[in-house]
Amino acid sequence: MSGMPDTTDAEGLTVGQVSARLDVTVRALHHWDEIGLARPSLRTPAGYRLYTAPDLERLHRIVVYRELGLGLDKIRAVLDDAATDVPAALRAQRAQIAARIDRLRQLGAGLDRMIDAHERGLLLTAEQQAAIFGPGWNPDGPVQARQRYGDTTQWRQYAERSASRTPEEWQAVADDVARLERALGEAMDSGVTPGSPEANHLAERHREVFASYFPLSRQMQVCLGRMYEEDPGFAAHYDAVRPGLATWFRRLVDAAARAHGIDPDTATWDEDR
Repeated sequence: MSGMPDTTDAEGLTVGQVSARLDVTVRALHHWDEIGLARPSLRTPAGYRLYTAPDLERLHRIVVYRELGLGLDKIRAVLDDAATDVPAALRAQRAQIAARIDRLRQLGAGLDRMIDAHERGLLLTAEQQAAIFGPGWNPDGPVQARQRYGDTTQWRQYAERSASRTPEEWQAVADDVARLERALGEAMDSGVTPGSPEANHLAERHREVFASYFPLSRQMQVCLGRMYEEDPGFAAHYDAVRPGLATWFRRLVDAAARAHGIDPDTATWDEDR
């Protein structure tokens, strides 16, 4: 808070001098004068404002209360209304400040989680990851994904979801993925043909489940299907569900894309289709 100003200038201080002493803008001083909150007691022959020692004392009190967060109407009541319970008004202001501080702390914690999510992907311990995603899960996978995709829109979308997701919610995501993979394996076993209504429904279900990470367009899904087949790690994962599932799923996705006018051979990582 501002210290009490030197008020030894017997002839009064100009607006500029008061502004410098109290660290208040000239515009604020003019406004307080116009609304009758802090009017200067003197004027020069040319009509310029001059503030006396009592004027500065009032201004100092206004600055103090304003720094405490009181609005101008409340400050006027504290200074001029004898019926105002000043301690009660200050306690109410303190309660508002305490609530604001608590909210800022929550925002700070949220920012910390968002930063961590953008840098690490999953905000889960290695033990939590193993419990949720299974013992074969690689806890370094999210960091490796960040190194590979950290500058993409999809990583940012994934991080934003991850920042607010609890372990229980991640468990629900993992359960959805497991159910989808079982359904894919069962469909392959039963001879479901890529391009059939049932196969196209599974392709749409895959997009819906994958939206837990980030929105997935059909073109992007084609690119994923291609990666699932070609990447040794992904291929091994899907082929462990059913031998040949990675290739079958790629064919299923390609056929679903053709039904929507997309040529899988020329599909790119396009977010719009």
